[in-house]
Amino acid sequence: MELKTARLTLLIDPAKKTAFEALCAQQDLTPSQVVRQLIRDYLTRHGVAYVPSGDAARQGVAAKTKRRAGR
Repeated sequence: MELKTARLTLLIDPAKKTAFEALCAQQDLTPSQVVRQLIRDYLTRHGVAYVPSGDAARQGVAAKTKRRAGR
């Protein structure tokens, strides 16, 4: 899970926005959750690697813990 967030602003046809929000509500999902999943899927489909901010933070904690244990 990501720890940091950044804003992405986009313009969309109002009718599509309404339909999208209604479908998200039917699926008990927020539009943001669906858009984040679409972006993750798109990156994966195109072979783009990235490290989610939550993973990077956990890796940093794990590295610090290993260094302290080695003292």
